[in-house]
Amino acid sequence: MSDDAVRPVQNRPQPGLKTGFTGQRPNHLVFVGQTLRLRAPLWGAVAILLKSQEPDVAVRRGSGDPPHLAVSLMGKLNDIGPEARFTFLARIVSGPHRRIGLMKAVVADPTGGPENLQVMELPKPEPGEGEVLVKVEAAGVNFIDVYFRNGLYKAPERPVRLGNEGAGSIETAGKGAKSKPGQRVAYSMVRGSYAEYAVVPEKFLVNLPQNVSFEDGAAVMLQGMTAHYLTRSTFALKPGQTCLVHAAAGGAGLLTVQMAKIAGASVIGTCSTEEKARRARAHGADHMILYTQQDFVEEVRRITGGKGVQVVYDSVGKTTFHKSLDCLESRGMMVSFGQSSGAVGEIDPLILSQKGSLFLTRPSLANYISDPEELKWRASDIFKWIGDGRLRLEIYKVYKLANAAEAHRDLESRKTTGKLLLKP
Repeated sequence: MSDDAVRPVQNRPQPGLKTGFTGQRPNHLVFVGQTLRLRAPLWGAVAILLKSQEPDVAVRRGSGDPPHLAVSLMGKLNDIGPEARFTFLARIVSGPHRRIGLMKAVVADPTGGPENLQVMELPKPEPGEGEVLVKVEAAGVNFIDVYFRNGLYKAPERPVRLGNEGAGSIETAGKGAKSKPGQRVAYSMVRGSYAEYAVVPEKFLVNLPQNVSFEDGAAVMLQGMTAHYLTRSTFALKPGQTCLVHAAAGGAGLLTVQMAKIAGASVIGTCSTEEKARRARAHGADHMILYTQQDFVEEVRRITGGKGVQVVYDSVGKTTFHKSLDCLESRGMMVSFGQSSGAVGEIDPLILSQKGSLFLTRPSLANYISDPEELKWRASDIFKWIGDGRLRLEIYKVYKLANAAEAHRDLESRKTTGKLLLKP
């Protein structure tokens, strides 16, 4: 394709690019760039088009050294040599003169600390069969996002998309999807909510009642569902039972405390400061232990008259796991569902026998909402409890999308209480 065949219609500067989207032909998009460090503002667009299996691709060679080329092209163009001046041509199936809409999204590029979070302009995605495009109004910030950001959890794509829960309204629906544009929805377990738009499989959606805000919807989809399965399924609490909730003043902790109380159980919580203890008590905790000042094993034994608790809900991991086993009564259950302080490490099953024939489980939300009917049941309970005032949400702070790194630093500092949200 000659330069004369390209009819320039736009000059859109991007960080690291001398020229961005610069030309267009019927049924085609043309990307032209010249730089020594080609990064995601352009390559993100190229990668998404290649991932969608567009059949017509052309690369014009030039000069330079694009070190991020192989990664950004999803491995479909393995080697075009040390050239940075190029033309990428992708046929757009749906017709002539079509342009890709853009959206802002936060990605990890590369994986590592919060400083590696970048706001990038990427093509607005399109829903496939059984999917919808959600205009994201609020996105939850969770430790699972930190794990994907720092590389503990491996993501197949580069740069890494972040955000596992969100709420908003449906913009468009793909083939076979029954949802309608304008419908208010919330979802979890789909990465990519740190963005203005997200494609979500319809099976992961729940309808958001009018009396529940987008912020509250985003705040409960991951941590609320987690608290629900912990207290209703993993170890289904009953009146008269006692549980120990670590990090009781955190986002998941406050919800777990309240759902345990709704079930009729007594709650012992742990936290680091008196202010956090006050918040947890305000949400229903019967006893609070400041682990920075007290030995929580001794306190649990004192509170329970030496008997111990029936279940421990532990999202902290390394620093609390082994001592938590000593808080359980005979045949009690240790529920380890997070590792904010680090991985627990290897465990000898014999220790469970030695400490009273204990049960140990490491549950995951995905296994408790894979059935759409189960997902609807959990969402129905949660939204009902919000509506009747039995479940109060504690939103610590709402951050702008551009301040995602600040949100991650605050979360990792363990100085926050309640839920952190991003607002595109």
